[in-house]
Amino acid sequence: MAEPHTTSTTGKKTGMQIIQVLIPLPLAGVYDYKAPGDVKIPLGTFVYVPLGKRIVVGVVWGFSNNGIVSEERLKLVDGTVDVQPLPDSVRRFVNWVADYTFSPPGAVLRMVMCVPKALEPPKSRVGVSLSTEPTDFLMTPARKRVLDLMKGGCPRVAGELAQEAGVSTGVIRGLCDLGALNKVELSPDVHFPSPDPDCPGPKLSELQQFAADKLIGGIRDKKFSVTLLDGVTGSGKTEVYFEAVAETLRHGRQVLVLLPEIALSAQWLTRFESRFGVAPVEWHSDLGQADRRHRWR
Repeated sequence: MAEPHTTSTTGKKTGMQIIQVLIPLPLAGVYDYKAPGDVKIPLGTFVYVPLGKRIVVGVVWGFSNNGIVSEERLKLVDGTVDVQPLPDSVRRFVNWVADYTFSPPGAVLRMVMCVPKALEPPKSRVGVSLSTEPTDFLMTPARKRVLDLMKGGCPRVAGELAQEAGVSTGVIRGLCDLGALNKVELSPDVHFPSPDPDCPGPKLSELQQFAADKLIGGIRDKKFSVTLLDGVTGSGKTEVYFEAVAETLRHGRQVLVLLPEIALSAQWLTRFESRFGVAPVEWHSDLGQADRRHRWR
């Protein structure tokens, strides 16, 4: 793959770099665009680019020496999207799926970018914090429960606070009107907590530990392999797999667990949270659009 350059096809310096952008459409391949400045745009960066009369979002897929079209005829990148770049592993996967299925890479990228609104800036959230100004008002049991919960000092989302205190959101609004609570803007970025691979799990039997060690050995060797665990329902297969999940997490890597149907989700999520201290990130057809945007981003 060619490195970015700052010269035109005539060799004169232009202060431009020419990037190859993959657009999530079933097109022939990447398109060349020019970007101002000598600072390298990282591979995987989501960028706004003109396509015909539209501005669309694409992904920086490579760099070009642009020996076919003159630099003057290339269109200019319209800007970058404020999200993390698409990881190299995902870009390799897109290319692999496209090659394996004889599909345009842009069509595969479109499936990766299946939540377009996740690329839009997240909306800020409105919360409440405990006022430091003295106020005089009638204290009711409902108001007291809310204020007791706010004594920790951290701002809270009004809806979540009302639910935890067992009151209506009208009580929260009333305390804001009285000056006991202040409205504050909360960060829109809500991060998922990381699972702890060292949370204690159940003690495995000798055969279960033997199977777990086989899986762990493959993870440490970083070699692709397929393993089938043979066992009846209740024989501990999930706990054996959890040992492999834990080892993968210890190496700072990710784990994808596929379930055959949504109906199994609740029980499996409970077991995962019990083993690793937090729930994993879910993705299935029952998720609403807000959850999809949040989890994709």
